[in-house]
Amino acid sequence: MTAFPDFLSVDVALVTITAWLLLGILGFALRNRPQLVCGVVFPIGAVIGLILAFIAVVNLGQSPTQATLPLGLPDLPFHLRVDALSAFFLIVLGTCVFSVSLFSAGYFRDWTGRKLGPLVLQYHLFIAGMALVLIADDALVFMIGWELMALASYFLVTTDHHEASNRTAGFMYLLIAHLGALCLLFCFGALQNWRGDYTFSAMREAHLPGAMNTFAFVLALVGFGAKAGLLPLHIWLPEAHPAAPSPVSALMSAVMLKTAIYGLLRVIFGLFDTQLWWWGALVLALGLATALFGVLFAAVQSDIKRLLAYSSIENIGLIAAALGLTILFKAFDMPSLAALSLTAMLFHVLNHMLFKALLFLSAGSVMHAAGSRNFSALGGLIHRMPWVAACSLVGILAASGLPPLNGFVSEWLLLQSFLLTPSLPHSYLNMLVPVAAAAIALAASLAAYVMVKFYGLIFLGRSRSIDSQIASHSVHSISRWERAGLAWLTMLCLLLGLVPLWVIGGIDHVTSLLIGAELGPIAGKSGWLLITPIAPTRASYSPLIFFFVTILVTLSVYLLVRRYFRRTTRRADAWDCGYPLQTPRMQDTAEGFGQPISQIFESAYEIERVLPDPADLHPIYRKRQTDLFWRWFYQPLINLVDRLSAVVVKLQQGHIQWYLLYSFATLIVLLIFVR
Repeated sequence: MTAFPDFLSVDVALVTITAWLLLGILGFALRNRPQLVCGVVFPIGAVIGLILAFIAVVNLGQSPTQATLPLGLPDLPFHLRVDALSAFFLIVLGTCVFSVSLFSAGYFRDWTGRKLGPLVLQYHLFIAGMALVLIADDALVFMIGWELMALASYFLVTTDHHEASNRTAGFMYLLIAHLGALCLLFCFGALQNWRGDYTFSAMREAHLPGAMNTFAFVLALVGFGAKAGLLPLHIWLPEAHPAAPSPVSALMSAVMLKTAIYGLLRVIFGLFDTQLWWWGALVLALGLATALFGVLFAAVQSDIKRLLAYSSIENIGLIAAALGLTILFKAFDMPSLAALSLTAMLFHVLNHMLFKALLFLSAGSVMHAAGSRNFSALGGLIHRMPWVAACSLVGILAASGLPPLNGFVSEWLLLQSFLLTPSLPHSYLNMLVPVAAAAIALAASLAAYVMVKFYGLIFLGRSRSIDSQIASHSVHSISRWERAGLAWLTMLCLLLGLVPLWVIGGIDHVTSLLIGAELGPIAGKSGWLLITPIAPTRASYSPLIFFFVTILVTLSVYLLVRRYFRRTTRRADAWDCGYPLQTPRMQDTAEGFGQPISQIFESAYEIERVLPDPADLHPIYRKRQTDLFWRWFYQPLINLVDRLSAVVVKLQQGHIQWYLLYSFATLIVLLIFVR
């Protein structure tokens, strides 16, 4: 039973999009009054996001609703639709917008003398574009929302455009985004199958031949993969995230990347009438390669936001691997296993939104207070910023996949999906699946390693910089708005980890729509305390029992220590290894922390070692890692374009007789081959 009628679904989404657009215009009009913008515009935008998420939750299990607006082209008005899939991703969007907008109300309050008005306008255009993508029911509306999202995020990435590196990052992002958009245009053109009807309902009935089906699938994979950050089109992501303001980075990583996942689900399971098993094998292999690549490069980063950007690539790889498994199970007519892998995928989409937004906002708080995003200038902030440290710890544990937090549940379900793949009716796939499961386990373990590095270098120990601003009293705690945004995400990370069956029950509506199967009745057949994805004899997990046992053991140990060892405890200096003249520089650095990984997987990096000046009294040894895809794929492509451009330049600088010769030759060719 629901408190909202079904017909309100599309209407509420439209009203929400309109409200965000108006808020952006209002924020631009109030650009000279930053206190009013931060105190009114951002909080109202946050409330709108929360209302949207709440109504999407209420209408998640309802029948799809549609609407047609008298806008667009003469023969193609705007078609809108809200079903279980779009409602789920609207929940992801609204939940994230609520926390990020609350955080922004405090984060941007100190932007005196900077162009806050354009940023507020672009910020709300960005959110409205993502919402429009999620409710589009024809190619025209989808591409309008897609381009609005891309252009607004480009201007947000280049907010500090006076920095040359930021302009370069923005250009690279815009180039890859438009390459993906071009592939999507061709994909929709193929899906309409020469019928001239670009509505999604017509594409569902097109029934493409096999070759055209595969062609459209490849175009969709490239187009959406460019936005999601799948290899080798990930090149923009580690550059754009550090350039953008931290709240924008949080939205890009937590939601924008997921719009590409939404697009893949919508096209593969919503517009194609069949799925081929090798599609799933391709997506699975691509996802595993992306996950391993992302986590390996995250482990050796010395920049906070670049580390989180590569971590996002790793998580997108895990999501893509789950999608590949789903396609495989669906192609082999194994609905229960397809429901398991799809549930793991959607659960991880939601989980990654929560803990990655939490970590990006926490990194923004650190950068805002300390004035640096380099690990070498950080350390010991747990004493100066206890609230941020506590919230970050929850995000770190969730991102590491540790129980009883939410990140564990989705990764555990994904591993269960891999453990059951030997039942696939294909011998070669069954031979490769153990390798894929090992790759998932390796990526998960390295992700925990990366998260330990992130938390330890920022919050533990002492400041690693001799003349660090962080060591002074200028480091301050965060505002109440920022605390509210972090607390909301922290609470949800814990809540979704403790009651995952509620989430699985909601995801069932999506899996039922896409593949006609559900996991909830199987996962909850042993009661609400246990999750049993297949059978209690195979695997089960009780987050509440695990949580209360952990609390009980911790309290028991604490009380025993207090009772029996209180008199023998004493405070003393830390062990100095026989060398009492220690300084903060003797702590482990980001490069030192990542050295074992860089040595083990040295062939995966192109390492440039920067040796310090021997005359430097405080020498610093640095290493730079270059993305191999840049050397293997992009640099040859750039060289080819340069050579072709040089040829074109020569053609344009020729004499008149050469132009006449070109025209005469073209005329002869046309006379010969054209009848």
